[in-house]
Amino acid sequence: MNLILVLGLLILGLVLLVVGAEVLVRGASRLASSLGISPLVIGLTIVAYGTSSPEMAVAIQSSLAGQADLALGNVIGSNIFNVLVILGLSALAIPLMVAQQLIRLDVPIMIGVSFLTLLFGLDHRIHRSDGIILFIGGIVYTVFLIYQGSKESDSDYDNEYGEKEPLSGYQWFKNIALMLLGLGLLVLGSQWLIDSAVIIARRIGVSELIIGLTIVAAGTSMPELATSIVAAFRGERDIAVGNVVGSNIFNILAVLGISAIVSPNGVAVSDAVLHFDLPVMIAIAVACLPIFFTGNVIARWEGLLFLSYYAAYATYLILHSTNHDSLQIFSTVMLFFVIPITVLTLTILTLHSLRKRHRQKQITRQQSD
Repeated sequence: MNLILVLGLLILGLVLLVVGAEVLVRGASRLASSLGISPLVIGLTIVAYGTSSPEMAVAIQSSLAGQADLALGNVIGSNIFNVLVILGLSALAIPLMVAQQLIRLDVPIMIGVSFLTLLFGLDHRIHRSDGIILFIGGIVYTVFLIYQGSKESDSDYDNEYGEKEPLSGYQWFKNIALMLLGLGLLVLGSQWLIDSAVIIARRIGVSELIIGLTIVAAGTSMPELATSIVAAFRGERDIAVGNVVGSNIFNILAVLGISAIVSPNGVAVSDAVLHFDLPVMIAIAVACLPIFFTGNVIARWEGLLFLSYYAAYATYLILHSTNHDSLQIFSTVMLFFVIPITVLTLTILTLHSLRKRHRQKQITRQQSD
C-alpha cells in the first residue's frame, strides 16, 4: 500500500476517534440529563460497554477460531492500559474528580472480579461454567446500576447535576443516534489507526514483537482513550472515570465470560499470565482505591505516576520477550525500590486523607452541637 495513503488512513483514523468520542459523549450526557440518571451511571454502562466493543469483537473472533487465550491476553492488556494510560493521560489534561460511588462500590467490584479471574484460572483454564458465572455477574451488575440510578430522587439529581432537560421524541432519537454514530466512528477509527500504524511500523523496520506489545495491545483501547479525554475536556469527568472502571468490569464479566462460553475448551491460562500479568492487573485495580480516595481526585502527579508504571510494564514485557541482559537489573530496581516507595507514598497519603476527614467530621459535630 502506498505510504501516503497509509499516512492518510492513520490521520483519518485519529480524526474519526476524536469526532466519534465527541459525538458519543455529547449524546450520552444529554441522554443522562433527560432520564435523570447520573452521568456516572451512563459512563459505567452505555459508554463503557460501547467503547469495549473492539475487545468484544476480538474476543469472540479469537474464541471461535480456537485461540481463546488471545481473548484473555486482550482483556488483561486492555484493563492495564485503561487505568494506567487512559486515566493517566486524562488526569494530566485535567485533574479528575472521583464520585463516592466509585470508591464505595465500583472500584471494589473491579478488584473483586479481578481476583475472581485469578481464582478461576488457578487450574490453568477458565471453563465454560466459569464463563457463565462471569456473564451472569455482568448482567446483575448492569441491572443493579440502572436500578440504583433510577432510584435517585429528583432533588438529589438536581442538586448535583442541575435540572433535567426534558426531550421530545425527535431529540430522543437524535441523542440515541448520536451515541450509535459515535460508537461506530470509534470502532472504525481504531481499526484504521491500528492497521495503518502496523504497516508504518513494518516499513521502518520495527519488529513484529514490538508491534504486538504496543500498537495492537493498545489499539482496542483507543475508543476508551478518546472518549475519556474528550469527556474530561468537556467537563464530563464522571463519564471520563466511569468509562474506564466500567470498561474494566465489562471486559472481565462480559468479554472474558462470553469467550469462555463460546470456546469449546474454555480459555487457557498460561503460567506467565497466572504469575505475572494477572497479579499486575489486580495490583493496578487495588492501587485505584488509595489514589481515588485521596481527596476524591486523581491529581496530575498521580496521572503521571500511572503513565510511568505503564512505561515500566511495557519495558519489562519487551526485555522479557527478548531475554535482554538488562532484565535482571530492571526487575530488581522495580521490585525493591520503585514499587516499595510507591506503596509507602500511597499509604502515607491515604492515612493523611483519613485523618483529615476524621477532623472534618469532628468539626462538623462540634458546630452542630
